[in-house]
Amino acid sequence: MKNDVTRRQILGAAGATLAAGAMSAALGAEGAEPQSPGKRLKILGFGCSPRTESTTAAAVQVALDAAKAVDPEKVDVELIKLAGLRINGALAAGIPLEPGEQDDFPSLSSKLADPAVAAIIIGSPVYFANMSSLCKAFLERLIMFRKDGFKLSNKVAGVLAVGGARNGGQELTITSIQTALFGQEMIVVGESRPTAHFGPGVWNSKEFEKITDDEVGMAAVKNLGRRVAEVARLVVRG
Repeated sequence: MKNDVTRRQILGAAGATLAAGAMSAALGAEGAEPQSPGKRLKILGFGCSPRTESTTAAAVQVALDAAKAVDPEKVDVELIKLAGLRINGALAAGIPLEPGEQDDFPSLSSKLADPAVAAIIIGSPVYFANMSSLCKAFLERLIMFRKDGFKLSNKVAGVLAVGGARNGGQELTITSIQTALFGQEMIVVGESRPTAHFGPGVWNSKEFEKITDDEVGMAAVKNLGRRVAEVARLVVRG
């Protein structure tokens, strides 16, 4: 019996070692050279603030920069600001545009339809503990991809939110956006370690000269960008 237990312990330890080695090889050890997938992948970042020069877009850019740093030679990133765009959510319900009404969503859908897009990062300001109306309209219009055979299925998604207080509804906003993305069969991820939560809740404090002065929030934002890129690379590898 003692020998049986010893063998089980040895086999268990060996299995754990192999599993840890496989995970390390897949994700890459911290500080090691990143392992590139066989083809390039693109990550789109959407800043869903109605303000042209917004702290939300700046935070999304930080996440994109962290994502690209995972594998600079194979990861391409692009920030898309929704500010100033006309996105009518009513079209998702089949309600036609009014004569002469502008709709800018097709320019966004064409970018999302690019086969190279493996992941997206969505950032929204917090308005009354939830996403902006612009973000909601954008998510509603994504129904076209669901109706067209779930074309966003298995693409990776990460979410961040920027609020006027440290605990100003960021988590509620994040989970609300994530819920919509689950309906697209997307692979929704949170931050990577050491923060590893739902997603970055960034504080747009009046005491900060710029959003990047929120060191706690920026650490989480970078972890989100890294996690999105890591998972996207694993999915692309297949």
